[in-house]
Order: sequence, then structure tokens, then C-alpha cells
Amino acid sequence: MFKITQLHNGVRVATAEMPHMESVSVGVWVGVGGRYEPARLSGASHFIEHLLFKGTPRRSAKQISQTVEGIGGYLNAFTSEETTCYYAKASHEHLDVLLDVLTDMYLHPRFAATDIDKERGVIKEELLMYRDQPDHYVHELLTETLWPNHPLGRSLAGTVKTLDGIDRAALLDYKKRKYVAANTIVAIAGHCRHDDIIRRVERMFTLPRNGHSPAFQPAHERQRTARLRFFTKACEQSHLAIGIRGYSRHDSRRYSLKALSVILGENMSSRLFQVIRERHGLAYSIQSSTTYFADTGALLISAGLDTKRLQRALALILTELRKISRQPPSAVELQRAKDYAIGQMRLGLESTANRMMWLGEHLLAYGTIQTPAEVEKRIIGVSAEDVQRVAADLFRDNRLNVAVVTPSKDERAISSLLSF
Repeated sequence: MFKITQLHNGVRVATAEMPHMESVSVGVWVGVGGRYEPARLSGASHFIEHLLFKGTPRRSAKQISQTVEGIGGYLNAFTSEETTCYYAKASHEHLDVLLDVLTDMYLHPRFAATDIDKERGVIKEELLMYRDQPDHYVHELLTETLWPNHPLGRSLAGTVKTLDGIDRAALLDYKKRKYVAANTIVAIAGHCRHDDIIRRVERMFTLPRNGHSPAFQPAHERQRTARLRFFTKACEQSHLAIGIRGYSRHDSRRYSLKALSVILGENMSSRLFQVIRERHGLAYSIQSSTTYFADTGALLISAGLDTKRLQRALALILTELRKISRQPPSAVELQRAKDYAIGQMRLGLESTANRMMWLGEHLLAYGTIQTPAEVEKRIIGVSAEDVQRVAADLFRDNRLNVAVVTPSKDERAISSLLSF
């Protein structure tokens, strides 16, 4: 299903051939993100991501977007804690166009001084925009609470102070050291052939053979008791985010944690949705998810609530977490959770874009690519006792972190509830 080739310069190329599809999705990945930045360069990875769209010696910023959109495709990018990805999708007939645009951006960005100054202002506006969105800002506060005084706890976009301190020389140096062949992956999924892709990428992706994957500061767990980040803001709802420090992506318990997350809050039949919305009518929606890094991770739960209902909702959520840590789920409930996780994965992988994401994420994270069948096997092997054991291990005061953005000033009332 998946094929990997390492080019002579060290760049890895991964493909998923889907000959029945009309489209092809191309991603150029680099194994660097927010956690690799020193404090003074916080936001540099995201800043560089923006600048790669601002033009090359061959194309202006407008021409970059016109070239891809003019063939009916789309072009985008994202920066995470550990990766940055530039990607595009179009009809397979335009594969060369997508590759040419992405490699041109990746290898030859202008980094014009005027563009840097302009984009610095744009990113500051982005920071303010998210600050004005309490459902987003509460997650930034939660991240800071989960990993205090650590790169994982910083905003990916940086701060106004760090953005003002990052000049052109710093950006060029950062890109030169991180955007190297050994840290780069080209992932392509859709209507394509691996051997043909190798020839095209070798011709276009002319990085010299150099560099290595960067190191990062490990996340140390020093938490002793539950932590609360309480932020008072004039808004219509109170926004609640719960983060429970979990496992790294290399921990085999992540499959049990996935089942636990589904049971708790990943769909409308989940426990939290049924209790918080259907039974008590306290929120329009509530959801859980998992996040994994090389050395740590977290189970996340979030909801938007009427401020008068915030305390009751939090108490009910913690009650449900205690229940599953003391009593394993039934065989029927666990089977539903497994079927949901597997079904969602299968449906997602029908998309060439999602399959390209699968390639890049797995190859950067593990150095290899797990097949969906391998993941399904691990999910199927999860027992009810495995789920309970994970819940009992995680749902403890020294792993519990909560962030709240609310018009209320009653921090003490929320703090009094924070105990398993």
C-alpha cells in the first residue's frame, strides 16, 4: 500500500498509489515545529511557514496561488509542535505543477525584508484574532498549563515580543539549519506511480545532502496536584478545556487511550455527550480527543457552557471520569468504540489528502509507515480491562489540568472541584 524511497541526498519520498482516484495530493514535510524553538525565537517555524507563500525569484505571492488555483487545485500549510507541512491537491494531470510550486517555495523563498515586516504584522493580528475567540484561547491557556515553562506550552505563533525580536538573519539561519535533506519528506497520495514520482522528485528537489533531524527539550513531568488556569473575559459563554497528561506516541497504551477517548466524548453516543447535553442540557456540544508527541501526550476534553452551568458541568465530567477509572466499559460499549475508531480511520483514508497526511505524519514520527491494517489490529486487541487500567492511571490529581475562559470571577468555586 505504501512505498518509501530515500533519495541520494537523504530526502525521503513516500507514496500511496490510488489509481482509481482523479486527484493527487502532494505534501512537503519538514520535521520541525514549535517545540524546537528557543524561547527568543518562539514562533519562528510558523513565521517561516507564512513567508514561504510570499514569493520566490520565479513567482510572486499572487502567482504562487494563481498557479495552483488556476488548475482547480488548492494550496495550504500548517505548523504544529513537531512538524511543518506545505501541501497541495489537484487533478493528477497537474502533478508536475504541484511539485514545481511546492519545491520552488521550499527551496527558493525570497524572504524579502518588506515581506517579513508585513507578515510580522499579519501574525500579530492572527494572535489578537485568536485572543478574541475564547473557544480557541482556552486551549492555548490549557497548553501553557499542561507544559509550563516548556516549548510545548508556548503558542505556535509566538508572542508580540518574540515576533518583534525575530529579524531576517535569524529566520534565514533557522531555515538553513532545520530545512535540510535529512529532515525533509515528500509525501504523495492519489493517482500516481511510485517509480514515476521518484524520477520527478529527484529532478526537482535539489537539496544538497546535509543536516540531521534536530533535537528537542524533553518534557519533564513535575506536576504534583491539579492545576487551574482561570481567565476572566467578557464573553457570552464560559469555555472549559480539560487536559490530562497522557502517553507518548511510542507508548502501546495509546490504543487503549483512543478507545477511552471515543467512549468518553468523540461522538454523540459517547458518555459525556449523553450526560452533559442529552440528559442535563448543559452544553450544545462536548468533545474529547487525544494528542501525542515524541515523549508525552494528553487526553483533551472541551465544552462551551452557560456560565451558570459551568460548575455543574465540570462536576459531572469529573464524575464520569471517576466512573470509568473504577469500572471497565461493557463489551458492547467497547465494541462500539472500536468500530467507530476503525470506521472513522477507513473513511478518512478514502481522501488522497488524508492519506498523504498519514504518510508524512507516520514517517516523520516513527521512521516508518504503519498500515491501517496494523492499526486496526492494535485497536481490536484492546480489552475492557485495558481501558479501565489506562483511565485509572491517568485520572489522578497530578495529571489533571483545567483552563477556563469565563465572564465569572469565582475562581475558587472551580478550583474546589478539581480532584479525582
